[in-house]
Amino acid sequence: MSRIMNFSAGPSTLPLEVLEEARDQLINYQDSGASLIEVSHRGKAYSAVHEEALANLHELLGLTDDHAVLLLQSGATGQFAMVPMNLLGAGQTADYTNSGSWAKKAIGAAQKIGDINVVADCGDDRPTRVPTDAEMTQTPGAAYLHITTNETISGAQWKQLPETDAPLVADMSSDILSRPLDYSRLDLVYAGAQKNLGPAGATLVAIRRDLAEQTGEHLPLSMRYKTHMDDGSMHNTPPCFSVYMIMLVTRWLKKRGLESVFECNRRKAEKLYAAIDATDFYQGTAATDCRSDMNVTFRLANEQLEPVFADEATKEGMIGLKGHRSVGGLRASIYNAFPEEGVDALVSLMQEFERTNG
Repeated sequence: MSRIMNFSAGPSTLPLEVLEEARDQLINYQDSGASLIEVSHRGKAYSAVHEEALANLHELLGLTDDHAVLLLQSGATGQFAMVPMNLLGAGQTADYTNSGSWAKKAIGAAQKIGDINVVADCGDDRPTRVPTDAEMTQTPGAAYLHITTNETISGAQWKQLPETDAPLVADMSSDILSRPLDYSRLDLVYAGAQKNLGPAGATLVAIRRDLAEQTGEHLPLSMRYKTHMDDGSMHNTPPCFSVYMIMLVTRWLKKRGLESVFECNRRKAEKLYAAIDATDFYQGTAATDCRSDMNVTFRLANEQLEPVFADEATKEGMIGLKGHRSVGGLRASIYNAFPEEGVDALVSLMQEFERTNG
C-alpha cells in the first residue's frame, strides 16, 4: 500500500521508520510476551521508555538541570489554564501577545484565572503577522510574558524570541524542535506532541525548576507543575503509548541530527513560498517576514478554484490542504517528519493546476 502525503495541521505525519518499529514491537514488546501498552507503567519495560523519552527531550532542547522536562496530558489547551494557575499570583498581572487564533484561546483561558494585559494585538491583521518588540507595552514586574511562537491557522511565526524582563512562556505546539532556538531563554515552554513529537495524547512541558517550586498550595496536586516535577511525570498513569512514540521520534531526531532536520525544514518552506511568489495565481496570506516554516498558508486569486485544487490534490494522494474552517484558503503543514518529496509533488501540482486553470 502506498502512503498518502499528509499535509494536515495535526495529527501529522510521523517518520516511517518510527511507525515500522512501533508496528513490529506492538504485540510482543522486546520479546516480553506482551505489548508495552498492556503492562504496568511502573514496570521495568515502560519505566525505561519513560526515562529515555524525558532524557532525549532534555538533550534535544539543549537544557541544563535548571529546567525540568515533563510529559503531561490534556494538550496545549490544558496548559492555557495550567500556566496562569501556577505562575500568576494574587495581585500580579500576566502579559500576553495576541498573534492569532491559538494565542487568543490562551488569553481567554487566562482571563478566567487572573489579571491579564494584552501587550500587543495583531490577531486580526491581514496579512497575518506576529507583534514586534517595539509595539509591545509590557507590564513592569509582570508575572510572565506569554507568546504563541507559531500560529497554525494563520501561518505566522515568531522568527526571534521577544525581549522581556519577565519570565518568558511559549506555546510551541506547532514548531517545537523545528529550527535553531535557544530554549534556555524560555522559562516555560509547552507543546502538544501531535505535530513534531509524536501522536496526540502527551504534552511536553519544560519549566525552570525554581518557577515550578513557586506553585501555590491552594491548587489540586494534579494541577501543580511541582507535583509532576517531583514525581517524574508519573503522578498519574501516563499516556504510555504516546510516550513510547515520543521516545522513538526523539531517537529519530537524534539519529538524523537536528541541523539536518532544520535545513530540510528550511528547504521545504522555501520551495513552497517560491512557488507561491512566482505567480499572481497564488497569494501568500502571512507577512513575508513572519511566514511560518511549518504551516504554509495561501489562497488562489480566484477563490472559487480553491476547493477544486484541494480535490485535485486528494486525487493525487495529497490530503489536508484545505485551510482551517475559520479562514478558508489552503494550508500545507510540513512538520519535521514530512518528506521533502511531498513538497516537490505539491509544487508540481501547483504549477500544473495554474497551467490548466490560469
